[in-house]
Amino acid sequence: MVPFKGKILEIFHTSNYIVKEETENEEVVFLLLLLFLIYLGYDYVNEALFSQEKVEFQNYDQNPKEHLENSGTSENTQEKTITEEQVYQGNLLLINSKYPVRQESVKSDIVNLSKHDELINGYGLLDSNIYMSKEIAQKFSEMVNDAVKGGVSHFIINSGYRDFDEQSVLYQEMGAEYALPAGYSEHNSGLSLDVGSSLTKMERAPEGKWIEENAWKYGFILRYPEDKTELTGIQYEPWHIRYVGLPHSAIMKEKNFVLEEYMDYLKEEKTISVSVNGEKYEIFYYPVTKNTTIHVPTNLRYEISGNNIDGVIVTVFPGSTHTNSRR
Repeated sequence: MVPFKGKILEIFHTSNYIVKEETENEEVVFLLLLLFLIYLGYDYVNEALFSQEKVEFQNYDQNPKEHLENSGTSENTQEKTITEEQVYQGNLLLINSKYPVRQESVKSDIVNLSKHDELINGYGLLDSNIYMSKEIAQKFSEMVNDAVKGGVSHFIINSGYRDFDEQSVLYQEMGAEYALPAGYSEHNSGLSLDVGSSLTKMERAPEGKWIEENAWKYGFILRYPEDKTELTGIQYEPWHIRYVGLPHSAIMKEKNFVLEEYMDYLKEEKTISVSVNGEKYEIFYYPVTKNTTIHVPTNLRYEISGNNIDGVIVTVFPGSTHTNSRR
């Protein structure tokens, strides 16, 4: 914003000089001054709104059990047995060339969007064969509706869920340079989608810019950013977004992590407390070997997701008791 302010100031000073020296038109000076003050006010409001979106961290040098005991909340926890199969279930699965998704790990609520008008809200479909998780479609619709309120309104879903057979055909037809084998694409999980704009390519479209800046607020991440291709192994894809949920998307945005980095971060830290816009979340990582006992709260909502490698992540949400889930 600073260079833009400089241009406004430069225009103002130049116009002021011309008016005084050449035309003495005080009305023009007044108008430019008024526009400048309006711009400053608009900029102030934008900065004030942005400053409200805060992500604050507190890391603990303790394992999850020690943290719960030392925080005085151990009496509000219960033991839960985690099986090895749960490592491969949930919204936080790392799916790449090393860690394929299993068929039994695919989201269970996959639907054909063209047959669910209630889910197509604020965006269009490339064709009538776009499949998606119903949960993810609802969250995407919520996100684009907010974008529409801000004047960004030309979203299109180009691709959603692909089953393993469809992925195999795509791989055979397009080759390894443009497609991945069955199981190695995030599209096979039901957690990802490709988003386009009816205006232009996503790297230039307002829709692409909006997603890059705002998707994290709704639990989505830009999965393959331009500066992380060596880590992801995938070229820059401004159209490919992935659902991980809050607060994980906020942490990844704040720390500029891709999912590979975030999984390493969770394994290293083990216990994290994070505040997103004043709402406090706690995240616990547990390694899993065969049947493993973990500790979960009895009075707070939580979700359990595997990492698709060797452990599970427990996310404890702010607020009172709700139905807990294994994602």
